[in-house]
Parts: sequence; structure tokens; C-alpha cells
Amino acid sequence: MPASTTAVLAVAGVVLLIAAGIVAVFTLGGSGARPPGHSAAAATEAVSSGAPSAAAAAATATASSPVARPAASHHDPFGSAAASYVSSRNGVVLAAVYDLRTGQTWQFGRGQPQDEASVVKLDVLETLLAERGRSGTGLSASDRTLAEEMIEDSDNDAATSLWDAVGGASGIRSFNTAAGLADTVPSSCVNCPGFPWPGWGLSTTVPADQLTLLRALVEPNSLLSNTERSYALSLMENVTPDQRWGVTGGVPDQATVALKNGWLPLDSANNDWQINSVGWISGSGRDYLIAVLTTGNPTEQYGIDSIDQLAAMVWNEMA
Repeated sequence: MPASTTAVLAVAGVVLLIAAGIVAVFTLGGSGARPPGHSAAAATEAVSSGAPSAAAAAATATASSPVARPAASHHDPFGSAAASYVSSRNGVVLAAVYDLRTGQTWQFGRGQPQDEASVVKLDVLETLLAERGRSGTGLSASDRTLAEEMIEDSDNDAATSLWDAVGGASGIRSFNTAAGLADTVPSSCVNCPGFPWPGWGLSTTVPADQLTLLRALVEPNSLLSNTERSYALSLMENVTPDQRWGVTGGVPDQATVALKNGWLPLDSANNDWQINSVGWISGSGRDYLIAVLTTGNPTEQYGIDSIDQLAAMVWNEMA
């Protein structure tokens, strides 16, 4: 065999070996490989004491493997029945759903951003976790106590303390910018003239931005670690029983629900209520995020009933 031919074959062999190595590397690093720092053991050990296993398992599973979207799409869960029901109600209803299985998002209703009420406490919690994570200090014992009171009991004093701790409106705004929220505006006052409730409740938002905040808890991202996401979900899964309304409408007890609700009278006569509910619902073949904002409700219970019914329709349609 001529020397030139031998040289060509030798080079070709080297190229094939290199190519095989590259294929092997990509195969090993593809679907199923756990990203650094997101092993199941590490996630379980890092969750704060008392966190339910559902939150730890969900955050671990989400963070441990690439997000795979099935080719099939889902139909719009806000069908004609939802439109008919909402049209019969007083006030304005805005809602959005994100399907974690398909990556689809649906929005319902038209209107201006609405007051957040206590739903803003989720934003405060995520900002706190991100700030403490960047500093490397983690949550102090006081932070944890206040976070638990703020989310599980919706305690206003705890929320005000943490609002101040993260730098108030400027701290919230900075986190929201990094998170990609487009239409959320933190309130410029906590003690607002003529308003008897904490002013942070007058921060305004839209359902799409609330889905963005929720996705930061259930999908891997650069703002919150696996540990921080598991911790936040554990608090949202343990809200006090009398606050487990809204997006839980129609959802069976065996499903996992992590939520935060908000309710706020916007006038002294108590006949104009802001009622909101946001959360993650997973179970019975469903896995989705939902945010519902309602304003102009004549009573608190009226707004709660509106969200309960709409959420039940969404649950049925997401099967």
C-alpha cells in the first residue's frame, strides 16, 4: 500500500476516534444527567426541617433533569364555560395558566394591572432568598420565623419587616427586573396617607408576572437555588387551612398545592375588595401554575367564590 494512502487512512482513523469521543461526551451529558449541585441527596438534606416531602421531591425532580416538553399540545383551559361564568360576575377577573407538561401559557380577561394585596408576599420571599443567596449568608433564624409567619399565616407585620429587610420597593424592583417581570410595580409607600393597611399591598401586577414568579420556584434558574426553591414551596404548601381557598377550587386533597392568597378592602365601606390567588397544582395527571386576580368584588367571600369556581373549571379542563 502506498505511503500516502496509509497516511490518509491513519488520519481518518484519528478523526473517527475523536468524533466517537465527542458523541460519547454529549451522550453522557444529555437527558438524565443531574446538573452540578442538584443531586437528589443534596436537595433532600438541604430542605429546612418541617418541609413536606412533596415540595422537596418536586423541586428535586424539576432541578435534576432537563425540562422535556411533549410534542402534543393542550387545549385552552379557559373555555366558553369559564367566559360565561365570569361574565355573570361583578368586577374584573384576570387569570393565566402555565402547563408545565407542554410549556403552554393561556391568559384570560383584559384589564389594567391590579393591586397585589398579600400575594406580594411571595415576591418578598423570593427577593429575600435571592439576596441572602447572593450574599452567601443564607436565612437567619429570624428570617425563617418571619418568612413562615408571612407565607403560612399571611402575617402583615412579618411581611413589613421582610419588605424593609430586602430594601423595600427598590429591592423588590431589582429582583423583579432580574426575574423578568414586565408589568409589576412595587408600592412606593408602606404607610400610605388615607390607607389603613400596609401599603405594600398596593403594589400592582398582572397574572403573567405571577406565573413568572411561580416558575422561578418550580423550574431551575440562576436566581434561586434548589434549596431555596424547596424551602419556599414548603411554606406555600403549609398555609393555614382557612387560607387554602382560591386556586384550590375543585382540586382533590391528594393533589399537591402550593399557594399564596391575597385579600384587601380597597375602600372604607368594605364593598370593593381585591381578591387574588396564585399557586402550583400537581396531581392526577396535571402539573400547572395558575394566577387569578379579581377586583371590584362587593364582598370578600364574593371574590373567593369567583376564584374557587374558575379554578375548578381549570382543574377539570387540564386533565
